[in-house]
Amino acid sequence: MRKPLIAGNWKMYKTSDQAVKLTAGIKAALKGFESADVVLCPPFTVLSSVYNVISDTDIQLGGQDLYFEKEGAFTGEISPIMLKDCGCEFVIIGHSERRKYFAETDQIINKKVKAALEVGLKPICCVGETLEEREAGKTIDVVKTQLAGCLAGLEIGDALNLIIAYEPVWAIGTGKNATAAQAEEVHKFIRTWISENLSQGVANTVRILYGGSVKPANIKELMNEEDVDGALVGGASLEASSFVEIVKKSI
Repeated sequence: MRKPLIAGNWKMYKTSDQAVKLTAGIKAALKGFESADVVLCPPFTVLSSVYNVISDTDIQLGGQDLYFEKEGAFTGEISPIMLKDCGCEFVIIGHSERRKYFAETDQIINKKVKAALEVGLKPICCVGETLEEREAGKTIDVVKTQLAGCLAGLEIGDALNLIIAYEPVWAIGTGKNATAAQAEEVHKFIRTWISENLSQGVANTVRILYGGSVKPANIKELMNEEDVDGALVGGASLEASSFVEIVKKSI
C-alpha cells in the first residue's frame, strides 16, 4: 500500500512573514496527523523560514526547482546541495511552467532528476500534455515521450526514490480539472511504462501524483482511483484551511 503524498507548490507567492504564518497554520491543523506524507514547496527565499517552523514535525520541505550542477558561476541558480542545506527532502522538477516559460526540455529535466537523486533529494518529476495535444488524441504519446526523456539512464535503486506528477497543462490554474477517470487512465499508463522500462518493483513503489486545479471538492474522487497516490497542489495550498482539508481527505 503506497502512502498518500500531498505536496503544496506555492509558486511565486508568500513573503517571509506570510510563509511563516501559513506554515504555522498548517502545522497546527495537522498536529498528530500521520496518515499521509505532507510536503511544502515554498519559494527559495523562505525555505529556511519554513523549515524552522516544521523541523520538529513530520511535514517535509521541498524546493520548486534546482540546477544540475553542484556549484559554479551560474548566476541566479540554486544547487541540489543548497536545497539540502535548507532542509529540503524533495524537489519539483520539470513543472509545466518551467517548460513553458523557461524552455526546459526533457533532456534538461533528466539532468536535474539525476542531480537531485545524487545528493539524496527525492524528485517530483512532472509530465503532462497541453489542451491541443489532448484534443488531438496525443496524451499518451506525449507522456510516453516525456517519461522516456526525463527518466533516461536511471538506475532502479535511484528510481525507487522518484515521484511522478501527472499535470495536464490545460487544468493548471484554469479551474478545469481532469475527471478522476481521465487521471486514472494516464496514471495507469505511467505505472505500466515504469514496470516495462524500469521494473515491476519500482512500478509498485513509485507514487504518482495528480496536479491540476486540485481542491477539497475533488481530492476524494481522485484518491479513490487505484493509481492516484496523492496530489501536487497549487492555488489551494496557499491557504491553510483548503490545503489541510485536501490532506485530510486524501486518506
